[in-house]
Amino acid sequence: MPFDLSPGITATLAAALLGAAFVRGYSGFGFSAIFIAIAALVTNPLPLIPVVFACEMLMTLFQARGIRGHIDWRRVITLLSGAALALPFAVSFMLLLGEATIRIVISAIILTISLILLSGWTLQRKIGAFGQGGVGVLSGICNSAGIGGLPVAALMVAQPMPAATFRATMVVYLTGLDLLTLPLFWHGGLVGWDTAQAAVLAFPLLGLGAWLGGRQFFTTSPTTFQRFAVLLLLILSALGLLRTIQW
Repeated sequence: MPFDLSPGITATLAAALLGAAFVRGYSGFGFSAIFIAIAALVTNPLPLIPVVFACEMLMTLFQARGIRGHIDWRRVITLLSGAALALPFAVSFMLLLGEATIRIVISAIILTISLILLSGWTLQRKIGAFGQGGVGVLSGICNSAGIGGLPVAALMVAQPMPAATFRATMVVYLTGLDLLTLPLFWHGGLVGWDTAQAAVLAFPLLGLGAWLGGRQFFTTSPTTFQRFAVLLLLILSALGLLRTIQW
C-alpha cells in the first residue's frame, strides 16, 4: 500500500475519504479538514496532504457541471492573491516541524475555526477586497497543513450568500489554492510515486462520495449540513489534541 500503511489504517483512511468526499460534494468545503483530522489520529498526516490536494482537484471534475454560473470569480481571485503571498513561507515552516508538532498545529487550527463557525458569528458589514485578501493570507498559512478552506468557509458563512454561490465559490477557490500549494510540497520532497498511487486508488471513492453529496445538496438545507460538518470537525480536532497530550 502507498506510504507503507497497514491494512487497518488504510481501511480507516478509505472510510474517511468517502465520508469527506460526501461532505465536499454537498457543502463545497470540509473535505481536507475532515480527512486530515482523521488521518492525524492514526498516522503522520504530513505525507498525505499532497494526496488531499490531488483529491480536491479530482473532485472538481465531478462537480464542474453543477457549479457553472454560480461562481463569485472576483472573490476567488482576491482570496487566491492573498494566499499566494503566504504559501511559500508557510509551507517552508511546516516542513521543518516534527510529526507531533504537526498533529498539534492541525488539530488546534481545526478546533479554533470550528468554534468560530459554530458560534454563529456574523459580519456586521460587507468585507472589502483588502479584508478578503487578508483572509486569503490566513488561508494560505492554513493550507500548509492542508486545511486552507476553513478560514474562507468561516468568512463566507458569516455573510448572507446563496447556498449555490457558497458551494461553487468554495469548490473553485480550493482547486486554485491546491494548484498553488502542490508544487511547493513537490519542491519540499513530499510528492512522489506514493502520492500518485494513492490518488489513483482514491478516485472511485471520491467519485461516489461527491456524487452522493451532490444529490443531497438539492434535497436538504446546506446550512444544516454545514453545521453538522463543523461539529464533526470540532470533535475530531479535540480528539487529535487529546491524543497528542497523552503522548
